[in-house]
Amino acid sequence: MWQRLAQFVLKYRRILLIVLLLLTGVMGYFASKVKLSYEFSKAIPTDNPKYLDYQAFRKTFGDDGNLLVIGVQTKDLFRFENYRAYKTFEDSLKNISGVESILSIPSSVILMKDSTTEKLQAVKIFGDINNQLQLDSALQTFYNLPFYKTLLYNPDSYAYLMGARINKNILASSARTQTIEGIQKAAAKFEKQTQIETHLSGLPLIRTVVADRIRNEMKYFLLGSLLFSVVILMLFFRSVGTTLLSLAIVLVGVIWTVALIYLCGYNITLLTALLPSLVVVIGIPNCIYFINKYHSSYVEKKDKTASLIEMVSKMGIVTLFCNIAAAIGFAVFAFTRSAILKEFGVVAGLSIMIIFCLSFILLPSVLSYLKAPEPKELRYLENKWISAFLLRIEKWVFHHQKMVLGITFMVLVISGFGIARLKTVGYIVDDLPKTDKVFTDLKFFEKNFHGVMPLEIVIDTKKRNGLTGMRALSVFEKVDSLSSFIAAMPEMNRPLSVAEGLKFAKQGFYENDSLQYIMPNSFDGAFVGDYLKPSKNEKTGTGFSNMIRSFIDSNKSSTRISISMADVGTEQLPVILNKVQQRANQIFDSSYSVTLTGTSITFLEGSKFIINGLKESVAWAFLLIALCMLYLFSSFRILICSLLPNVIPLTITAGIMGWAGVPLKPSTVLVFSVALGIAVDITIRFLVNYKQELPHFNNNISDTVSSTIRHTGLSIIYTSLVLTAGFIIFCFSGFGGTQALGWLTSVTLLAATLTNIILLPVLILLLAKQRKLPV
Repeated sequence: MWQRLAQFVLKYRRILLIVLLLLTGVMGYFASKVKLSYEFSKAIPTDNPKYLDYQAFRKTFGDDGNLLVIGVQTKDLFRFENYRAYKTFEDSLKNISGVESILSIPSSVILMKDSTTEKLQAVKIFGDINNQLQLDSALQTFYNLPFYKTLLYNPDSYAYLMGARINKNILASSARTQTIEGIQKAAAKFEKQTQIETHLSGLPLIRTVVADRIRNEMKYFLLGSLLFSVVILMLFFRSVGTTLLSLAIVLVGVIWTVALIYLCGYNITLLTALLPSLVVVIGIPNCIYFINKYHSSYVEKKDKTASLIEMVSKMGIVTLFCNIAAAIGFAVFAFTRSAILKEFGVVAGLSIMIIFCLSFILLPSVLSYLKAPEPKELRYLENKWISAFLLRIEKWVFHHQKMVLGITFMVLVISGFGIARLKTVGYIVDDLPKTDKVFTDLKFFEKNFHGVMPLEIVIDTKKRNGLTGMRALSVFEKVDSLSSFIAAMPEMNRPLSVAEGLKFAKQGFYENDSLQYIMPNSFDGAFVGDYLKPSKNEKTGTGFSNMIRSFIDSNKSSTRISISMADVGTEQLPVILNKVQQRANQIFDSSYSVTLTGTSITFLEGSKFIINGLKESVAWAFLLIALCMLYLFSSFRILICSLLPNVIPLTITAGIMGWAGVPLKPSTVLVFSVALGIAVDITIRFLVNYKQELPHFNNNISDTVSSTIRHTGLSIIYTSLVLTAGFIIFCFSGFGGTQALGWLTSVTLLAATLTNIILLPVLILLLAKQRKLPV
């Protein structure tokens, strides 16, 4: 069949090339329309209870992750010149497109009792400040208001915070980059003017920085992987034509891959941004194997057409199953219910099969138009260094089998101890370098304000208007009790809730006596409540009463507690949340419903879901690849021989992660499935060549193994070098997860190369010797 396919491709090569050229032009058009994702990809399925809770919260109270914070730390902020620059800085932020409101010290208000209207009026503390004396007086008033303590300033460290709330529609579009850059420029101008360092953080900043870096890295990695491939191909084949042909094939594959992202309705995310480079890394070995077979056949036959037919007929089935195995390693992600993994799996699986089709058609077609390979292009077939290395391997395989098995066993034991040290933990920003300003600025806010990651608690009374009248006071007393418990936790900042607003209002009612910053009791609660109600001719009420209402739903049955917390990681976060939930259950009886939600919750749930999903994906990959191997070789002994050399490299990688302190998290678990799909290629190529050579040696196992090591080992080593070099490029990423994908996958592939050209033939010989039958 494969010989007929080869003849078909060569016979209709011109038509096939024209059709491919036209289709690539169409796919190039679609590729140009792909967009960058500006939303936090959903790591959990849309029917997950935690996801539904979060969406219900957003529908009722709005987004929790649209606040960007700017912090400064200095004793001189309230020197008149610095304060005036700080006020100008705030005004400039208000003029930036996309910024809806600013929460800051210059805009802070005090509640003043108006006996005439019997209302509390919000009055700016820092109104018209024209000199240092007025500033000092306003500052004394400000410090007398406990409401702002730890929210806008930390009295112990002289740290001050300003918050910019950004429009949610802007955050979901490319305009977010312009908004964030505008804020950064305004902060840089203030910093230059006052010599006071500014720190920026919050989910809008983190998400925008990550998205923009993805876009830039996608270009750099693609260029880098292409450059590496060109250098290695030139070193191997010493042919400009062969190198350009291989490069053209992977570039066409990249165009089709990016087009698939668009046609599937996806955007560029942190994972799908890796696909163009992965296509290059996987496509180049296809070219190497095909061209290597073409060259070795030409050395024997001295006939270009016959060599091309043998290239396709011999390597077609090998490369097909290798690409199927690689596609399985990626495509199993499509079976998960996580959107980000599903997108990656669907496009990766399809792209790998497309690159096979492109290689299968383009290589023989174009090579048939090129002149026959020259002697200098064939010299790599007799590389002295690699030939000597393969002879040494052959010696180990035949004469040092016990040593090979012993070393394998020792490596597995050491890896086992490493696996025992392996931890499962992830952080929202742990893929950023520890020296990155985004990371260090986040730590500034964690040190001075206990963090900026949003956590929300929704208290549902299960009664319409359950938060109205005097009966609501008892609910908010419970809310205040829970808030006090949370505020005492070192990982949490003092929560914002209606209870804090009522204490602020009571202080205003009692002439802003700081000792009155406490919850209203049944006696003064009615008076305070009356002062908070809007006038008859006032539809919206005071700004402060609006703020209070933003913490209560329209049915007046639910209220929220908003908390900013540290990025404590997936290991510590469940412990903290469990403490909060237990305390909430003690305070609120069964007549209430208490729900913990927010970005911190969805991140935790998403991390667990991705890790569990990836574990299942690796298991499915093993099963499906095993079925392919069983179909290909129809032998359980061959199946055992094929799986062991690929399980061992994954075990070694897990052990290295444990010893190196690399945690198991969404970005590192990806390594195992990716590496498995690619590493199995080596096994398939070795075993198919072994099976093809066996009849030529009259089923003599030893001679066949020896021949396979010498002939297949060369292309395996070349391909492994290409794959390793291709993945090493990811080590230059600005994301820790991408870096881990680079060096861990490279380690796995190197280990897989050694196990497949040393351990695999040893196992074949041992099983054949035991049965005294051809394997």
